[in-house]
Amino acid sequence: MPRWPAAPGRSMENEASSQRRAGRNARATPDPKKRADSPEGSGARATTSLVRRRIAAELDELRRDRLYRWLDCPPGIPLSSNDYLGLARDPRLVAETARAIREGGRVGSGGSRLLAGNAPEWERAEAEFAALAGTEAALYFSSGYLANEGLLAALARPGDLVFSDSSNHASLIDGLRLSRARKLIYPHGDMGWLEAALARHQDEACAKLIVTESLFSMEGDFAPLARLVALAREYGAEVVLDEAHSVGVWGPEGRGLAAEAGVAGELLAVVHTCGKALASAGAFVCSSRAVADYLVNRARTFIFSTAAPPYLAAQIRAALRLARAMDAERAHLHVTAARLRDGLRAEGFDLGASCSQIVPILAGTPETALAWAESLREDGFAVRAIRPPTVPEGSSRLRVSVTATLGEDEIDRLLEACLRARNRAASRA
Repeated sequence: MPRWPAAPGRSMENEASSQRRAGRNARATPDPKKRADSPEGSGARATTSLVRRRIAAELDELRRDRLYRWLDCPPGIPLSSNDYLGLARDPRLVAETARAIREGGRVGSGGSRLLAGNAPEWERAEAEFAALAGTEAALYFSSGYLANEGLLAALARPGDLVFSDSSNHASLIDGLRLSRARKLIYPHGDMGWLEAALARHQDEACAKLIVTESLFSMEGDFAPLARLVALAREYGAEVVLDEAHSVGVWGPEGRGLAAEAGVAGELLAVVHTCGKALASAGAFVCSSRAVADYLVNRARTFIFSTAAPPYLAAQIRAALRLARAMDAERAHLHVTAARLRDGLRAEGFDLGASCSQIVPILAGTPETALAWAESLREDGFAVRAIRPPTVPEGSSRLRVSVTATLGEDEIDRLLEACLRARNRAASRA
């Protein structure tokens, strides 16, 4: 969820929002003369402290701007789930997980992988994922966020130059921030801009990385991987790829878009997550043996994290075996997603460049997105409104995740519900 000031993209904080926050902070900051007489100024714990007032003021502003978020379990047909193949409730995976817990002998790891938390189950899972990705090695992290953050913070250094797509996920952005490397944010998918930037800096004696998702989680479109790899080869850069939303769904046997494009062997590192189509948790960084060994020694989010329990490795391996054999489910998912995209576009909805199972329905304002989401909920569909800072201002949307469990009838009902949502919102405007 980008917040770079350079190019527009998902979650980017633009100048207007920055100025608004500055104003908010100024309003929340007390007069120093008054602060001397306040309870917090004398060291007393009070509900009127600066940090408490700031929290209250910011929550009020979020509510006023219709950007406030809350936890919810909306009823209805789930349209926000990343369980793309329906494995989360698959009785085969449930049975394999239960068996692993029953026979494993322990449900906790006892420490980090470098202390008491390593287990043969994790080494077997890493070997299987490396085979899936076509790499020498793989290293498991307890979440996709930690994998991206730890990978980039370890690989990039001050003075290095990183080219990052403006729509990259927050975990990639935070990893780059921690690395303190220089960053050039290229407009989403703009290979002409990227090539010009690479050419301008080609004579610099520094490490260069190109960082991108393969399937963008808020746009539903693909990175031009063959072109990216060609540019990296031409200008002496390396590519780091996040396959979070493509593993299990795209490519031969669900191996991802890098495998489909035939470029998996040319990447410095590829991150495959397990919490989406594989219905588990965590992520594998797939790479050369040297990169994996380097991460064991330098990736702080790996070194200082308690290892996941061994039974989860068995669950992931079972999910991987099932997913690789689900060609029929993948084909059904692609057909169903295309049916939804075609139907919505025929009715004039703006889906951006979506060409996948992720279908963003652009609403514009937070108010409209919230109204559409509420209308769909009334019609039996569970979908959440996506608003800034997750997406840029002016591009609030519904993010529909099509899964293999949806049928044609449900897609047709959803199309009708979307039309009603738009009409209801327009009539109330």
